[in-house]
Amino acid sequence: MNEASGAEAVAPEPPGDRPAGARLPRSLVRYVLEISGVHQLALSVLTVAVFLVELIPLELQRRTINDIVKHRAFGFVTVLCAVYAGVVLVHGSTKLVLNVYRNWVGEHAVREFRKRIRSLDDSSSTAATDPEAQGIQVSMIVSEVEPVGAFVGSYISEPLLQGGVMLSMLAYMIHLDAWMALIAVAIFVPQVVFVPLMQRAIVDRTSSRVRVLRGLSISIVQAPGAGGRAREDDASIERVFQLDMGIFKLKFTMNFLMNFCNHLQIVAALLLGGWYVLADRLEIGGVVAFISAVGRLNDPWGDLVNYFRDFSVSNVKYQLIAKAVTDRETVQTPALETDAPGEGLAVAKI
Repeated sequence: MNEASGAEAVAPEPPGDRPAGARLPRSLVRYVLEISGVHQLALSVLTVAVFLVELIPLELQRRTINDIVKHRAFGFVTVLCAVYAGVVLVHGSTKLVLNVYRNWVGEHAVREFRKRIRSLDDSSSTAATDPEAQGIQVSMIVSEVEPVGAFVGSYISEPLLQGGVMLSMLAYMIHLDAWMALIAVAIFVPQVVFVPLMQRAIVDRTSSRVRVLRGLSISIVQAPGAGGRAREDDASIERVFQLDMGIFKLKFTMNFLMNFCNHLQIVAALLLGGWYVLADRLEIGGVVAFISAVGRLNDPWGDLVNYFRDFSVSNVKYQLIAKAVTDRETVQTPALETDAPGEGLAVAKI
């Protein structure tokens, strides 16, 4: 009877009934590659297709406007407009597939992450009676894994897409006029200085916010409604409020400065481009295309800024989660010693 009970205790669960997972890698990058390596390759191919098609509408705009100004046959303008609509349809459809695919990858990672953390209770007889462990686990499952897991889908595709768009737009701007491109880049450069500094401050506040919320979760689980704890909980809530407001102020100030630089680039393009048109050095379609390119240069830059902020924040949260999981598994190791060698959990792959 005892032998039967022991066999039942160590019998493996059917696939899919429990999430695969082991001690999480210390590096967020390694975790992303382990859980979605093949999908990152497919996402990269789609991403390259998206940013390569991005240039075609700009050139079609330039040619259409120039043909209208030169009073060429309207039939040719109609053809260019039809081609433009077709290119936009192809570009939008490809981007739609890319966005849905990478969000699926991210949500799948969130699901596996939550299952992995939830499974800690199933393998430990003490987890259910440990208020601190419960508090941390609740915080991780409810809020912390969401941005970390969702980041998996955009890990490679987002910087590849936005970086590819920026480089292609910059090359197109140089093709239109090197001096206008040089001025636009000169106005852009200050952002390379102030953005990383402000990002670092945001990440520091986010890290503090996660720790405060974990402490609040532990306090609520340990002594819900206790008078002595209530004052500490109120102080923690106030601290979270202050950290959130600090993050918002930094983020929106950074957005303001980035938008200001963006509009300065457009002003410079209008001034120099207008003078070029009057001097017959550039066609008006070139100025319109250049201004469009400036906008498409700054939009991906803003997305890249958000990406690296999300990466830094996700990395901080992942390190905290991985440490908590490792600490829990270290405590639970004696209870798992009866497992056969090689039957340890492995990080679930999509």
